[in-house]
Amino acid sequence: MDSSSAAGELGAAVNDPQLQHFIEVETQKQRFQQLVHQMTELCWEKCMDKPGPKLDSRAETCFVNCVERFIDTSQFILNRLEQTQKSKSAFSENLSD
Repeated sequence: MDSSSAAGELGAAVNDPQLQHFIEVETQKQRFQQLVHQMTELCWEKCMDKPGPKLDSRAETCFVNCVERFIDTSQFILNRLEQTQKSKSAFSENLSD
């Protein structure tokens, strides 16, 4: 395979809508995983004074609140992504008409 045909295949792959969608989905997954990691660190640092065999009631309450806020935030982000995706789809459909 010469360099011009390889470049052509690469260009075709970049313009492949399925590949672009796959990359978008994987990028969103990566961002979400980073968010989970950051929230875990934040909750741990905020709620855990010193490790022990059991959580005291203050730490337990703190973790519950932190996780609940994380779930609320995650749900908000997912809803926002869905809205953005729907508006992109509607916009694309309007352009093709």
